[in-house]
Amino acid sequence: MEPKWLTWAKQIQAISQAGLAYSKDIYDLERFEMLRTLSVDILQHYTEVDAERIRTLFAAETGYATPKVDVRGVVFRQDQILLVQERLDGAWALPGGWADIGLSPKEVVVKEVLEESGLCVEPVRLLGILDKKFHDHPPSPWHVYKIFILCEVVGGQMASGMETLRVAFFGKNELPALSVERNTRDQVERMFELRNHPHEVTFD
Repeated sequence: MEPKWLTWAKQIQAISQAGLAYSKDIYDLERFEMLRTLSVDILQHYTEVDAERIRTLFAAETGYATPKVDVRGVVFRQDQILLVQERLDGAWALPGGWADIGLSPKEVVVKEVLEESGLCVEPVRLLGILDKKFHDHPPSPWHVYKIFILCEVVGGQMASGMETLRVAFFGKNELPALSVERNTRDQVERMFELRNHPHEVTFD
């Protein structure tokens, strides 16, 4: 579960973002800008990240605030699962990333798996939709939904990409150090279980 201060900061940011987008009263706009500044101050206090960076990444969006969507491909070879080693932190993750405007979840997962692992896949079925705040991820300024899609390899060759260092398959009991910003051990282990239950989907 994410800390309360982070939940409150994100809620204040969402309120201020919507208010700045839809309010016409100049005094209300001033108050919503104050709320936005307060949300940035909270994050800076607890994370010690530079305020300008927080404002750029966290408090620069406009319009109605909605969750971000992270799409992950779940690919098996016999009893092993495909993981990629991330360049950013050197840890391992299911291939995937932020959903792109204009692409469906299926299209996103095909693109991400190819870019990060070199494998061409076909999406088979949805395994789960999880809310990041309920899982053991590090604190994040965004509210994130994580979509896990089971895929089958239909071509390509394993190769690292611009964002990955290595590509490999791992058994359930031999998982490497995971990039917990992207996926937790519990989530990856859950994918092994869901693979064998074709009528079951996990969701928060």
